[in-house]
Amino acid sequence: MDYQRIIDRVDETIVERPGRIILAFLVLTVVFGTGLGSVGTSAGTSQFTTGLPAEKAYTAVNEDFEDPFATDTGNTQLIQSSQNVLSKPALLRMLRTQEQLEDQQGLRVSSTSSAAGLVAQQLDPKASTPAERVDAVEQATPSQVEAAVARAAEQNPRFTTLVSTDFNRRSASASATIGLVEHDVPAGISQSSGQGGSSPLTPLQEQSQFIVESADSGDSIDVFGSGIIANEFSNVITDSLLIVVPAAVIFITFFLVIAYRDLIDLLLGVVSLAMAIVWTFGYMGLAGIPFSQMLITVPPLLLAVGIDFGIHAVNRYREEQVQGKDVETSMRITTDQLIVAFFIVTGTTVIGFAANLTSSLPPIQDFGVVASVGIVFTFLIFGVFLPAAKVYVDKIRERYPIPQMSTTPLGSEGSAFSRVLRGGVVIADRAPAIFLLLMLVTSGAAGYYATGVSTSFTQEDFLPPEDNPDWVMQLPEPFRPHDYTVTEQTNFLEDKFASTQSDSATVYVQGAMTRDTALEDIHKAGENPPDSIVTDDRRADSTSIVTVIQSHAERDEEFAALVARNDRDDDGVPDDNLEQVYDALLSSPARDQALRYMTEDRRSARVVYTVEAEASQGEITADSRELADRYRDTAIATGQIVVFQAVSDVIFESAIQSLAVALLGATLFLVLVYWVLEGEASLGIANTIPIVVTVALLAGTMRFLEIPFNALTATMLAITIGLGIDYSVHVVHRFADERQERPLMPALDRTVRGTGGALMSSMFTTVFGIGVLALALFPAIGQFGILTAMSIVYAFLTSIFVLPAVLVLWDRYTPHDLGAGQHSAQPELGPEPATAVPGPEMDGESD
Repeated sequence: MDYQRIIDRVDETIVERPGRIILAFLVLTVVFGTGLGSVGTSAGTSQFTTGLPAEKAYTAVNEDFEDPFATDTGNTQLIQSSQNVLSKPALLRMLRTQEQLEDQQGLRVSSTSSAAGLVAQQLDPKASTPAERVDAVEQATPSQVEAAVARAAEQNPRFTTLVSTDFNRRSASASATIGLVEHDVPAGISQSSGQGGSSPLTPLQEQSQFIVESADSGDSIDVFGSGIIANEFSNVITDSLLIVVPAAVIFITFFLVIAYRDLIDLLLGVVSLAMAIVWTFGYMGLAGIPFSQMLITVPPLLLAVGIDFGIHAVNRYREEQVQGKDVETSMRITTDQLIVAFFIVTGTTVIGFAANLTSSLPPIQDFGVVASVGIVFTFLIFGVFLPAAKVYVDKIRERYPIPQMSTTPLGSEGSAFSRVLRGGVVIADRAPAIFLLLMLVTSGAAGYYATGVSTSFTQEDFLPPEDNPDWVMQLPEPFRPHDYTVTEQTNFLEDKFASTQSDSATVYVQGAMTRDTALEDIHKAGENPPDSIVTDDRRADSTSIVTVIQSHAERDEEFAALVARNDRDDDGVPDDNLEQVYDALLSSPARDQALRYMTEDRRSARVVYTVEAEASQGEITADSRELADRYRDTAIATGQIVVFQAVSDVIFESAIQSLAVALLGATLFLVLVYWVLEGEASLGIANTIPIVVTVALLAGTMRFLEIPFNALTATMLAITIGLGIDYSVHVVHRFADERQERPLMPALDRTVRGTGGALMSSMFTTVFGIGVLALALFPAIGQFGILTAMSIVYAFLTSIFVLPAVLVLWDRYTPHDLGAGQHSAQPELGPEPATAVPGPEMDGESD
């Protein structure tokens, strides 16, 4: 394939028709800009769990069994806290709040319930409306209220689920309670295992919150629910962008000023970066891809690659101009070399990002698509638009007296950069084999150490902070973030209430519950449970239809006699005539409690096991699955802990798969490209050695810093390949060009000084530009920013210090046609080789 003809045609178009190129790219920017307004948001943990078997079972449990603490898109929680929420004034506060909300037509309230309502019904069994319940409590004395609380707790199992765990029956007191408001919502709304995303309840719950806060009362009642959560997740994405993007712009601008040292060049670079962002986000809007927490990382990644491309383009152009070449000739030489380098970088980077498509998690797949498309856009903008704009501007400068601040390339002879960069060349000249062996041993040790990296997927990774740092809250508008309540309320619920999601695991049983042995199976499954399950006399501490039957039998003598008659082995669990037992149970006051653990059609049940607080997510999941295996019927371990562990397992698999695909894909791509471009396929292998070292060092760093693989950092290793190869590709491709005309060491020295200068500037700019992700209001994104910045540092160091040794060994021991006839001219590398001085005879012009 005669690729040079294509490159020559591109060179010619850039140099001779820059105005048309600029106009075409501006038109495309307007087209993509139309998609910006269509970009939606998707947030929270639910986007990661869709489709997993444990999540499907969890959804079925939430749909089949009533649970006041489950995330329900038709349900609003009223969280009340005070010294005693069961006192007469506090009960009235809750009941009046329920009355206010039910009176609001726009809230579409279908019903309300609370512990206060249950107490009111004890005082007046005929009280069926909110107003009648308020009257019942108002007319009662404090002692009558206390007695009603005691009766409600004794006669209605639901009462204790609505009050905090510090409820005291004797004093009729508790520090917190929950009221439930049911809304009529559009059909098709279902529960999910995670939080976030959009919710039709958002406006309803925001209006409810306003009504509650407007009431004149000293008691504290907070409105909580999926609508509030969804709104705060959307806010935290926006707030993170408002902090991260300006900070990135400040750092990037500062380092670009140092790199370009010319106002016009700086503006061209910034405009090109802005275009890359607009194109990518516009594509998301046009393609209908929502913006999620995962995609907060995309703009900094595009900036990283764009900065690298821009600095290399301008720096390479200046290298030619300082030798006296005109604008057209300088840009032809620059684009002739860099379009190929940019194409190689783009190919490897896209492979690294697209490797995330192997994940079964939709948000990670979306990340792979958007990042890959964004990198292609960045290649087009910086490979074609920026050079054309530079030619156009410099031709204007030739006609008009527009001042130019600096035209000196980075890493030029005698500069501070040059002396630092030549360290790798000196090592490569004197002891390349020993140094490379040392680095490979170090990498192997780091890789082995990294096998201990943990995997994590928790809701805390996505929750906004409970308290923002003081400096964040002192930011001026619009950068000051919202006040968040999700984390505070979530922690409050976990602390105050016996949530079946936070400290338990569920086994979802599907089968005929009327079979004589159905309840015995549930009972026997809890014998001698695994270690992470809480035990009571060598039995699992659990709640199920069996425990509901036993509990009701203790309160109802007639029902107890029925159970005894149908308990053939006298173990307290009926194993005969179960239809009759269920009929009696479902016609009793325990009906609501029973339907939380067995469906009304008696075709499925759930068993909730209490787990040890110190047990890990993985231990709980493994032990829950062991319990599920004990059932005769189909039984699936589920619950939020199990679902999140399932996602953790997928995350780890995704990290390993994407790493393997990225490394293999990038290696094959480089072998093919260098075989086509240089006829030297083995250069592709040499190109990947520094990135292998980088990946090993980064993985070891993750374990050292105790950063686990989570939803975001799972993409890190593949991204490291995508971004890290960028640095080594520039060095190898420049070396191949220089080696065509010079002996080994002068060619290597000129490569490292010329390309290394641009790489160092790009490295500093990118590290600080991406490092600002640590300021994001999500812990996982902060970790991602830190790791990405470190991967860039490692990639730069290995390209400058490890890669020269690799290239020297490749040149000496691999048959090749680069620099034919010059192998004997390899003088020892001195402090400053005379052959490295830029001059007319060393213009670096490529083929």
